[in-house]
Amino acid sequence: MTGRLVLAGTPIGDVSDASPRLARVLAEADVVAAEDTRRLRRLTGELGITVSGRVVSYFEGNERERTPELLQALVEGRTVVVATDAGMPSVSDPGYRLVAAAIDAGIDVTSVPGPSAVLTALALSGLPVDRFTFEGFLPRKPGERLRRLTELADEPRTMVFFEAPHRLTASLESMAEAFGADRRTAVCRELTKTYEEVKRGPLSDLVTWSKDGVRGEITVVVAGADPGQVLTPADLAREVATDEAAGTPRKQAIADVAKRFNVPKRTVYDAVLAARK
Repeated sequence: MTGRLVLAGTPIGDVSDASPRLARVLAEADVVAAEDTRRLRRLTGELGITVSGRVVSYFEGNERERTPELLQALVEGRTVVVATDAGMPSVSDPGYRLVAAAIDAGIDVTSVPGPSAVLTALALSGLPVDRFTFEGFLPRKPGERLRRLTELADEPRTMVFFEAPHRLTASLESMAEAFGADRRTAVCRELTKTYEEVKRGPLSDLVTWSKDGVRGEITVVVAGADPGQVLTPADLAREVATDEAAGTPRKQAIADVAKRFNVPKRTVYDAVLAARK
């Protein structure tokens, strides 16, 4: 008989959001793989439970090496619970490797649903929620970050990102460059905690606001591109060519087209270059 892998969704802030089932599963597990064992001890203390099984650390730095050990425990018939610092394991957190390995080994995988920063921020943003995409953390290097965002400039669905407080301003500036300064956005911080705050507005306003310093866990929700305003690179290049034919210098034509269709100048410039090749 094989064991069972349980992904345990933990509170993203307020511990009273923890379900009775979460407390029971943590208490009864044979092995609890915790992203931070100290945070796990604090959580179980607040829940008034004691973990009867073995507790091991399972975080980004040791996930690859520890996964075979946890898989072996599952094969031997044990119940292994994965608990990250907040939210659902494997969503921008450790867990994916073990889930994939367990499925390949024919082991049952289930979850204890819990609070989600992604869905909570999305619901509070005031932006469309019928369709959305979760993009996780952006690249840390400015060039790579801007390239990733430029690829998403025409994405029609609402986009959800995680970001560290000290990189928030830089990321918002890159978003303004890639999506346009007027793109509607919501920055959600410290969700369900004492100092919960949701700041809504165009990216230009949020860049200015963030420069005073923002603390806590950050989730950024950005409106998708307006389908009526999404042009292909060929369309943009034709608009520039039309303006040039009317006597406007190319540099000015690129700036005018970018402003006219609320797209980054870089996007228009790249479209012109592509058309020339």
